[in-house]
Amino acid sequence: MISPRQRFGLALALTVATLISSPARAGLAIQNWTTPGGTRVFFVESRALPIVDVQVDFRAAGTEVPAGKAGLAGLTRGLLDAGAGNLDEDAIANRVADLGAQIGGGADMDRASLSLRTLSSATERDGSVELLATLIGKPTFPAAAVEREKSRLIAGLKEAETQPDSILSRRFSAAIFPDHPYGRTPTVDTVTTLSRDDLADFHRRNYTSARATVSIVGDVSRAEAEAIASRLVADLPVGEAPAATANTTVPARQVIRVPHPSAQAHIAVGQPGIRRGDPDFFPLFVGNYILGGGGFVSRLTGEVREKRGYAYSVYSYFAPQRDVGPFQIGLQTKGSQTDDALKVVGATLDEFLAKGPTEAELKAAKDNLINGFALRLDSNRKMLDQVAAIGSFGLPLDYLDTWRDKVRAVTAAQIRDAFRRHVSQDNLVTVVVGGDGDKTATPKNGAAR
Repeated sequence: MISPRQRFGLALALTVATLISSPARAGLAIQNWTTPGGTRVFFVESRALPIVDVQVDFRAAGTEVPAGKAGLAGLTRGLLDAGAGNLDEDAIANRVADLGAQIGGGADMDRASLSLRTLSSATERDGSVELLATLIGKPTFPAAAVEREKSRLIAGLKEAETQPDSILSRRFSAAIFPDHPYGRTPTVDTVTTLSRDDLADFHRRNYTSARATVSIVGDVSRAEAEAIASRLVADLPVGEAPAATANTTVPARQVIRVPHPSAQAHIAVGQPGIRRGDPDFFPLFVGNYILGGGGFVSRLTGEVREKRGYAYSVYSYFAPQRDVGPFQIGLQTKGSQTDDALKVVGATLDEFLAKGPTEAELKAAKDNLINGFALRLDSNRKMLDQVAAIGSFGLPLDYLDTWRDKVRAVTAAQIRDAFRRHVSQDNLVTVVVGGDGDKTATPKNGAAR
């Protein structure tokens, strides 16, 4: 007799074999509907494997947390499986194991999510969906578990306060989003004040069917997908639709230096960039690959690492979010090289803003991005991630079908103009953490280690 867990392992092995032999997909046939309670559902039928992947996203993340309560969204999400309905933490874990299911998820600034992977056979699938619905709709937030997880989070925050990378991330977010929830991060003080009642109230207000998006990919029919979605939100109040997104003030140019005894200076340079669905996304996406997103073929790597040896790694990215997310350039260098490295970064960015990419750079970037597109859809999990993003952020249903054509259509002039609209030296914030442990002079061609 094969157990659900063994059957799941066989299905995963089949997944690998199928991915090796299957041709690349052009896109996904996404079906979409809305439940009577206002939940948006996005479904892709995929019969290749006996597996169903499900993700439920809620507008119950950091942007919904009141000022002074940073950490509430993550703690609430993290405790959904600490007790729910008439099941305690151990019973939930045992039930997951008996079903051979996998339950995951997390919370960021835009979404709180719960994910499920289950076999598509009726017994395992229905039992897994029932369990996930219970976790979503009937968490009990046991007092002992709340205090345990608060203590664990506080210990992690105290450790993070000593790490230059964590300090950099916090100070950079606060500086570029001074008046927006994106700039708020949990602290020991904010987490200490959180109570079980805070968690229960946050769940009641934000885990509602009107604030939910359900994404389903796998071996089920449309009728079965409808039943899954309906059951997942059946125990939730309808609630109110999410409010409109907020804007953030563009910061003024500034340099923030944070002392730390590390020999390496940890550096972030950037400003608010774009939101999801911005019409400039594709020019900025392709352009950033050329500037700093393409690894060893990017301009920043060529100028900062290859020519001068100031850093082992330097990168840039746009992170579109529901509201305007960050544009960031990042690197580490010896403390004594910090100013020289920043001058090179600034000059490289200035030239890119002034002239844009060359045609040779543009062709190479397009070829790489287009040829690598299939890797975005080469597993059920990746397909689910893409479908969930389309659903949660209101992207067009044909987003994946048109992705390569839109990359192919980008011109050098579009890249230059889009960067000028969204990136300005007058608004760049530079945060430097550490480098104080490097007190010796360093030759200008000395590589950072």
